[in-house]
Amino acid sequence: MGLLGAAAVRDGGAALPHGFWAAVRVWLEKPQVANRRLCGAAIEAEGTVPLGEGGEASPPLAAVRGGGSGAGREVRAASAGAAELGRLWREVRGQLPAGHGHLPPPLTAWGGPGRRSELRAVLRTLLPRGRPGGPPAPPTKELAVQDVYNGTVTFLPLEENSEGKYQIKKCNIYQIQLTHVKDEEWSLSIVAPFPEDWFSDGIAYPKLAWLGNELLSKLAKWSVEQKPSEFKSTLSLISVAKYSKVYQNLKEKYKEMVKVWPEVTDPEKFVYEDVAIATYLLILWEEERKEKGLTKKQSFVDLGCGNGLLVHILNNEGHSGRGIDVRRRKIWDMYGPETHLEESTIMPGDSHLFPDTDWLIGNHSDELTPWIPVIAARSSYSCCYFVLPCCFFDFHGKYSRRQSKKTQYREYLDFVAEVGSVCGFHVEEDCLRIPSTKRVSLIGKNRIYPPAECALIDKQITQYINNRQTCAVVMCDRRVGFNHKDHSDGLCKEAGSELPKNETETAGTTWMPGFQPREKVVQIKNCASLPRDFVDDVVLNVANLLLNATPPKSCSNTHGGNTNTWNQGESLSLKEVAEHLNKETLKRLKSEYGGLQTLLKNNHQVFEVLNGRIHIRDWRKEKPSRKTKPEVKRHLSAEAFKTRLCWFFIHHPDGCSLPSESCPYAHGTEDLRQSQVIKKKKHLQ
Repeated sequence: MGLLGAAAVRDGGAALPHGFWAAVRVWLEKPQVANRRLCGAAIEAEGTVPLGEGGEASPPLAAVRGGGSGAGREVRAASAGAAELGRLWREVRGQLPAGHGHLPPPLTAWGGPGRRSELRAVLRTLLPRGRPGGPPAPPTKELAVQDVYNGTVTFLPLEENSEGKYQIKKCNIYQIQLTHVKDEEWSLSIVAPFPEDWFSDGIAYPKLAWLGNELLSKLAKWSVEQKPSEFKSTLSLISVAKYSKVYQNLKEKYKEMVKVWPEVTDPEKFVYEDVAIATYLLILWEEERKEKGLTKKQSFVDLGCGNGLLVHILNNEGHSGRGIDVRRRKIWDMYGPETHLEESTIMPGDSHLFPDTDWLIGNHSDELTPWIPVIAARSSYSCCYFVLPCCFFDFHGKYSRRQSKKTQYREYLDFVAEVGSVCGFHVEEDCLRIPSTKRVSLIGKNRIYPPAECALIDKQITQYINNRQTCAVVMCDRRVGFNHKDHSDGLCKEAGSELPKNETETAGTTWMPGFQPREKVVQIKNCASLPRDFVDDVVLNVANLLLNATPPKSCSNTHGGNTNTWNQGESLSLKEVAEHLNKETLKRLKSEYGGLQTLLKNNHQVFEVLNGRIHIRDWRKEKPSRKTKPEVKRHLSAEAFKTRLCWFFIHHPDGCSLPSESCPYAHGTEDLRQSQVIKKKKHLQ
């Protein structure tokens, strides 16, 4: 009656039973990866508890925490944690339906014959996500009891009564079980003793079917996965509970920015990403003030601040600071005088130090990313930094890979962390909860050397930068195979092929003369800036070239019972097409990234580019939209339907291969629908 689901697991890699407990740990610490209506869990206390009467919890790691999986900053003394957990265990053990700490069927009983009656308990708080148009649901506490001997973990939901004592919410007890069948065969199951009384709030406690299907399948998968993550757990350095609360407040406070966003970038992604980064920094800085006994809020400089929203939020939340970027953005004018933004080029050197600033921020700061730890180290002994690396840059230009055993992202993060260590920082890593694939931050908050050794560290930094510069020159030589003396005006000169002694120590100058800052004017080189008449002429010329090529390809076309042939033309290589275009056209296209190929791909309605060959697109062969297509994409397709003229209806000698009612483009002006401004809507799961 109480079996919610069972899954057969085959373990060919000897992952079980250890893999099962690793999967349980994921569900305990990061439930949001399975239940998207949660934003995380705070592990409040954990340790061993006695199964028999009396006794205190006495775990080696018993602790009471206020944060997520790695939030050891609020850890109390082990003895205090053991006492707290022991008190809670005595309160709830006798409340179990079978009494005296025994579990009701079909739950597997705790303990076993001939062994010490001891269990491991974890007290956690489930943290719901915010709800649209309202505050988040209240947190929910659970006591998870792990019985390693029997391969079970039992979840006991807790409710606090008016006297401040916890009561078990008996209707929502459930247990995850691991059973060894034989050899490599195992079984994973989830059971609930009172399924008929189960109360689903749709957040912390979904429907029983979700537990027996979705959660069970994820646990089964995680149990035999032996692929360790390259990165730390999300929000491992701060309190997840505090993050959830602050994030919801800031999201509500700044949500109107989405409606008035003047930039061409996606407002929902950038607004909520900056809100999340601001949340993280505010909590990180609050913790720092507690640790160091500070009362004044930290000051900051955001190097390469971009749209400036992060600066705007931090200024509004009471932190003095400014943002600097090489290019002014439209949105800067909307913030008001309280938000301090500067349009300026940053050249790493003596003229760009910030001795009175507490923190330097590099949020997707590109070419400045590896320099930020250096600038922080040389600004003052108390200056800290936070970087969120995205694009891969070295001190002198694009970063070159040196290890094939790591992903490029992991290798680059290790490089930036190494820079921080060379600069004398204790570098910490954390994963942010942002809508980005590049979400690992590196933080330099504490120094690993005394102030008296600043000069020594500065020399160490200089030597490291010079060595990186020299290595870049050697690698450049190997790639292009030439001598510096004969080609001193090439890439290697920019990397510093002739390195004067202690060049980077020159006072009053930049630390690396070959440093290339970001261009102030962003050049659009994806053919999007070409005049419409020019693009139309190229499209027509290439289409005619394909249609008139021999031998022509004809495809049968049947509409309403009448059969005719529709000329699909021949396919040609990019080289063959280029040979038929005039020199002026080719010259103009070569100035664009991608050139001819990009222009043809941009004209998706007319052409199909496959393996370097150009084809006329036959819309009868286009696959219909799958039923599983996301709702947002279906909505956008419907909005764009018939808002542009059909090129084939106007230009193809046989007209369009589709009838008007089937073609997504308009057959004549009378078939046109008014184009609407399509606003991307967030897809809610």
